[in-house]
This record gives sequence, structure tokens and C-alpha cells, in this order.
Amino acid sequence: MPLPASVTPGSGSLLIAPSFSVSLAGAGASDPRVTAAAQRLFPRLARQTGIPTLPAHILPGAQQGILTIVVEQKDHKPPQRLGDDESYSLEVSSGRARIASTEPLGALRGIETFLQLVQQNTTRQNANAAGSAVLPGFSVPAITIHDQPRFGWRGLSLDVSRHFLSKDTVERTLDGMAAVKLDVLHWHLSDDQGFRIESKKYPKLQQFGSNGLYYTQAEVREVIAYARDRGIRIVPEFDMPGHATSWLPGYPRLGVGDGPYQIGTGYGILSDLMDPTKESTYRFLDGFVGEMANLFPDQYFHIGGDEVAPKQWNDSPHVRAFMQKHQLADPKALQAYFNTRLEKIVARHHKHMVGWDEVLHPDLPKSVVIQSWRGQKSLWEAARQGYQGILSAGYYLDLMYPASYHFSVDPLKAPPQPPGRHEEDEGENQLSLKPGTPADLTPEQQKLILGGEAAMWEEMATDESLDSRLWPRLAVVAERFWSPESDTDIASMYARLRLTNRRLEWLGLTQRSGLELMRQRLAGGYSYRPLDTVALILEPVKGYTRHAERYATTTPLNHLVDSIAPESNVAREFRDAVDAYLAAPKDQRNSTALRQELTDWTQAAANARPIFQTQTLLAPDLPVLDAITALCKAGQEALTYLESGNPAPAGWKQSSEGAINPYVDKRVGDILVQISPGVQKLVDALP
Repeated sequence: MPLPASVTPGSGSLLIAPSFSVSLAGAGASDPRVTAAAQRLFPRLARQTGIPTLPAHILPGAQQGILTIVVEQKDHKPPQRLGDDESYSLEVSSGRARIASTEPLGALRGIETFLQLVQQNTTRQNANAAGSAVLPGFSVPAITIHDQPRFGWRGLSLDVSRHFLSKDTVERTLDGMAAVKLDVLHWHLSDDQGFRIESKKYPKLQQFGSNGLYYTQAEVREVIAYARDRGIRIVPEFDMPGHATSWLPGYPRLGVGDGPYQIGTGYGILSDLMDPTKESTYRFLDGFVGEMANLFPDQYFHIGGDEVAPKQWNDSPHVRAFMQKHQLADPKALQAYFNTRLEKIVARHHKHMVGWDEVLHPDLPKSVVIQSWRGQKSLWEAARQGYQGILSAGYYLDLMYPASYHFSVDPLKAPPQPPGRHEEDEGENQLSLKPGTPADLTPEQQKLILGGEAAMWEEMATDESLDSRLWPRLAVVAERFWSPESDTDIASMYARLRLTNRRLEWLGLTQRSGLELMRQRLAGGYSYRPLDTVALILEPVKGYTRHAERYATTTPLNHLVDSIAPESNVAREFRDAVDAYLAAPKDQRNSTALRQELTDWTQAAANARPIFQTQTLLAPDLPVLDAITALCKAGQEALTYLESGNPAPAGWKQSSEGAINPYVDKRVGDILVQISPGVQKLVDALP
């Protein structure tokens, strides 16, 4: 994962042993990214296989290693740029392996694929030619792969303003991104809740806008170098003229009002705006953009531009007078004026401006990249007007949607309806087209769609929980951007995602172990095992229904809802098993496994009840246990009547539906009990 463009299985396998070695060949093999990736290959193999003596054995000169990495051309245009060649081939036989690429990036992608193929030998493998048993240990199957990405821009937008993320967390995220062949970290460094980077030219930005939580420029350089070693570009975002509260405590003259200003602690769209009427605003931004352009080597620079609430502009006499003088009809025209001025500043510092889709305006140069969070409609409209674009709608991981939904969203097709469909959901589909309908764009316009980005906004995530909110679903988004358009098999995706989820933890990611530790903390002195069993069939509520209720940047995220995964694989597999049971001929149905699961969940809820009754952070979620008990009881009884061949007693179905309806696809506090759809199907199957 991502699924390669072309895969041809071979016969045999390559054993991974302490004698494993790597040789580098070709004009581009001396690229520091390639040599660093080759060095990292050895400790990663050691972790995956448990072979502690695996040395970093890179052969000098013309000697041939067990794995040969061939890079034909040098990269003469650093830093890494959009459009660099990432294609590669991988050939594995019984004795050797070879990764070949034209440019260094392709070698990095091929190494990741090689590492994904490492597996433990099994007794099911064919014996060797001599007929001896399969050797214990690890190997890579013989295979031939030819691969290249579908889109060149495959990113993650990571918000570090609402909840600051440590440098270690950012670098750990980069490791995961590289493993699934993502190539852009869109670093959202400022918003109403915090300004997260050191400015030497304007030090009051971090002094008054960060609560002391920001990255020094030295740390930023280290992260940029870390990302480059892994084939990832970093695009900074500084949101303006809205979402700009954190700029203003240190430099109040940037704002429309008189102040005083304080950084935001709540969520939503705050009212503070920059003043686009003052020349001093543009002088300030010219100095700031110039400083950041020198720090970040990437050719793209994101200026935000979304969700500008115009009340301050409308209420300001001097802003209204400016609009009248310059014949600006409304706040949208004023924002377009601001963006036009800002684009010239960005271009003067040799960068291409990127903005959220609200910035789309005919007066902007065609060099501006439009990032659509509101849907394919705005993305395709930008392409029709000649603008390059990237899609984030449908890839918002903070909405807690399942991997299958994100997998079904394609930048060049009408999207499916989001699960549960909430009016406040960002990226809501605005196209009146059947899902899957191809974009009505010419081939040249389609080329303007550069790719897309997953988005992770940090209202409900911290250093502790971020991994579980990103992974493993981010791997599915990565596949959508890398793999062929024809890759749409959801069952195959989930089968491979299960393995990918395990593999990612070898990189130090904590999407599973972190949640388990949180549940240990919740259980206090009790055994946390019943809590684990219960948690596996729960999911957080979807959309933004949770965000606006009682949360702020200082609210601890340490409750049950924070310790469960965005998607329950156990509940999904239960629903699939119910479907298979009901689809089978009545004389061939076997309910043993379903009954056992319902029994286990009933017992786990009973065992967990004393924990919920005594631990203060769990007590508010006692109704979740009531829901599990009621659902399992209804499911067990439904199975009994379905297997008996006799109708259920009069009134039973109505009574059971009344007992489970409060829980079917409905929140219990901040939680969904996700076995409810499967139980509902069992009850509905009765006459």
C-alpha cells in the first residue's frame, strides 16, 4: 500500500539474513537522499525481522550486493520540486533484488516497496528444488514491479496551531508519510489559536502569539532536512487575512480594530481580520514573507485565505470608505484585492502562491494553486479557468469517517455522499452528479489537477492522540493519490490496510499502542482488558458535532472517546458477517461465531461496569454499556428466532426495535456503538 501500477509475481524468494548487503550504482546513486535511505534500510529490516546483528553493509565500488539500487541520473535541480520523477522498478529473484530508477526519488519509493514485501516464511511456501523444508526466518517473494504515481502532489495538511505538536511528532509523521509514498507536508503554522514559528524580523509574533509553543528556525531547518531525506517537500501555510488572531497580540496595527487582542482559545470562525486598506500591512507582510521564503526552500507558499467572516470590515468606517474609493463592491472583492497584492509579494520572493478555494478570482495570475476544501465543484471550476488545483474535500481525517469513504473519493470523479451527512461538514459535495461520474474537463484541464492532500485539523488531537487520528486511514488516501484510477476494490484495500497498520508501528508510530495506554490510564487500578474489548466496537461521533459543544485549546482530551479509533474494524467485520449470514440459504446458516461475539461483548460490558461506575472520566459514558447490553440481547434473540424457523412472539419485534433504536447510527454521548447496524439487520430480517 499504495498498490503499485504493475505487479507480476515470480517463483521463489529472497532470504533476509545477517549477510544482507546493498550496493549503489549509477550517476545518481551518490545523492545524499539515496545513501541516507540505504543506511536506514538496515535498522528498519532489523526491527521488522528481529535480526539484531544485521549490519549496515553497503558495498563499495563495483561490488554487487544482495540488493542493488541503480539511479541513472543525478538531480541537478535541488531542492525537491513538484514533477520530479518518482518512477521505479523492483525485481526480486531467489538470489538478488534490484531497484532501478531514473532519478533519486524513485529509488526512495522503491526502497519503501521492498520493505513492505518483507514477510515471515511460512510452511505453506513451496519447498526449494532439493525438496527440503522452508527455512525459518524472513524473505521477500520473487516479484517484478513497475511503478509510478498517478498524481505528483500527494500531501498531508497538518495543523499545529490549535494544538501544538512537538518536533518529534512531526518527524514521526514524516516517517509514516514516506512509508506510504506521500510527498508533501503542508505545515499549517498559524491560525487564531497560535503562531507556531519563530520570526527573527518580527519576534513579537511568537512572543505574544504562541503561549511559548513554537518552532525555532533552527528546528524548522532540521525538520525540512529530515523531510528532504525522505523525499517529502514542506509547504508552509500562514493563514490570512482571516484566521489571523494570533498575529495581532504582537502587532495590533495589522488588525482592523483597536485591540487589545488575545490568541483564541475556542474554536470556530473568529472575527479578527487583517486590515487590507493600510500600506503598512503590505510592508509588514513583504518583510515576513521574505523571511519565511528564505527559510522554506519549496517553490510553493500557502497564504490560507479561507473562512473570512467580513463583519469587522463591514463595521469599519475607514474600510467602507476604502472600498468605495476603489470601487470594491463587497467584502469578497476586498479580499480579492488583498490576495492580488499578496500574490505580488509572494512572487517577488520567488514563490508560487497557494490558497484555499475562496481565493479563486479572475484577477489572480494563473500561477496560483487553488486548494479545494469545499468539493470537486470549485476544484474543477478552477481548472476550467486555467488554474492548477489540489483536492482536500473528502480527505478530512478529523471528521472520523471510515477508510472506505476516503478511498472512494477521487479528484477527477464526483464524490460519494459523506457518511451521516452533516451540514457543517467541510468539503460537502456540491455537485448534482451521480457519485463516480468523471469530471467534465478536457484532457488539458485534467492535467491541471495536481493531486490532493489529506487534512488533519487539531481541535480534537494532540501529541498523544495524533497518530491514531492519522493512521492507518492516511495510508488509504496515499493510495488514492498514488495508485491507478482503476484501484477501487474496497475488500482488497481493507485486507492490505490491516497489514499496513501493523507495519507502520515498526516506524515508531503509536496509532494502536497509544490508544491502549490511554485506556490503561482510564481504567485506573482495574484491569483494562474489559475496556479494550468494549472500545473495539466503538467509534467517535462523526463530523464536527463534537467540536462546538464544550471544547477549547485547554480542554483535556482524555476521555473514552479520545481513546478509541476513528473506525472499528471489529464492528465492520461483524456487519459483514451478518450480511453473509443473512445471504446464505436458511438451511446453511451458522450463527455460532455471531453468537459468540455477542456473548463476549455482553460479558465485557458487564465486566467493565464497575470500572465505569468508579472512574470519574468513564462515569459519563455508562450509557454506552447499557447500549451494548441492549444491542447484544436483541441480536441474540433475533438469531434464536431466525434459526428456529418460527415467527417471533407477538410484539417482540416492536419491543426490540424500541430498545435498540436509540443506538442505531445515533450518538451515545460522544460515541457511536457500531455493532448497532448489524444488530438492526438481524432484527429487520424477521417477519
